[in-house]
Amino acid sequence: MEWLFQTTDTLAFLFLRFGLAVTFFMHGTQHAFGWHGGKGAKSQVTGWRDKYGIPLPMGILALVIELSTVVCMAIGFFVRPVALGLAGFMLFATFLSHWEHGFFLASAPGKGSGIEYTMALTLMALTITVGGAGALSVDIMLGR
Repeated sequence: MEWLFQTTDTLAFLFLRFGLAVTFFMHGTQHAFGWHGGKGAKSQVTGWRDKYGIPLPMGILALVIELSTVVCMAIGFFVRPVALGLAGFMLFATFLSHWEHGFFLASAPGKGSGIEYTMALTLMALTITVGGAGALSVDIMLGR
């Protein structure tokens, strides 16, 4: 269990953490609360079910992953398991929603977005999973 909190005292992981925290604050609150023009939790989860066949409990878990990412990445606590869950969530999004649209984020008007953005978020999350929370984190204090 020690490995969970071990990390190096580097700012590199801090920047990745904050990037994920800000991104999923915006994205997660859009999905969960309907902020920023989003649908809100009920519509989002039922939309995933209807469009992609995702069972409701899995949709709810996805919202929990998005929102827990914000808190855990911001304070640097329990980041490895949360980042791994986020990477899994982003891989699902990549293959269910973005793969068919190619690579580029914006390819043509009216066409869905490709894998460019979800791939970047997946790789950021996997980097945190491997490297840990980095500097200025609760995890680094617990790992000492």
